[in-house]
Amino acid sequence: MIRYLAAALALITLATFPGASESRATPRPSGTVSITAGQVSFILGGQGGHGVLHFRGHSYGFRIGGLGVGGIGISRFSARGEIYQLHRVPDFFGKYVSARVGWAAGEAGRGQMWLRNPRGVVIHLFAQRRGLMLSMGADAIQISPD
Repeated sequence: MIRYLAAALALITLATFPGASESRATPRPSGTVSITAGQVSFILGGQGGHGVLHFRGHSYGFRIGGLGVGGIGISRFSARGEIYQLHRVPDFFGKYVSARVGWAAGEAGRGQMWLRNPRGVVIHLFAQRRGLMLSMGADAIQISPD
């Protein structure tokens, strides 16, 4: 089962990373995002929180929630990241698929997530985690306006 999850994670990562399967330069970010959320997982898991999108000189609040597979533990995390291929604010909201890898042990922890929605918007997050968590898997995430 771990091999299947690892293979799925690799495919999702290649599919979501801008330019991962191409030799061109990485595109410039359209904006940035910051998120504070929690995650609970025992093979299947859930997460929820809130964040702020910074796009073209404006800030937009949002809620985030989702379900996923892969991982064990409980953690809180804050993440900052870059948005790619965002042209209009409404395109940011909606359903995303993500690939993630991360860990937490007490106050120490790190992780990364790649998210992509059907409109082609890509989010690359770098997370700081707290709690006790080992996380490698995929998620379905909903981002809604505040």
